[in-house]
Amino acid sequence: MILEVADIRITPGRNADFETAIARGLETVLPRATGYIAHQVQRGIESRDRYLLMIWWHALENHTVDFRQGPLFAEWRSHIGPFLASPPSVEHFDLALESS
Repeated sequence: MILEVADIRITPGRNADFETAIARGLETVLPRATGYIAHQVQRGIESRDRYLLMIWWHALENHTVDFRQGPLFAEWRSHIGPFLASPPSVEHFDLALESS
């Protein structure tokens, strides 16, 4: 399992609209993506216009090839794109340790 972490910065003051839009995208687009498992969105406390989007995938290629290079990516970006202050920074992780 792979964890995608996207560090998202939105235009200041657009939180409510962004949260509505990202929720819609997460509900309508991601469940149709090959290898999608689950997601979580965290909002910054000190930086209210910063969000961390975490998406769990079965394999790295499910995100980097199947999703990013397929038709669902454009649909996804149509939901969140209007709110982005800059392109998100995206990295991938695999599990090293966890609590018992």
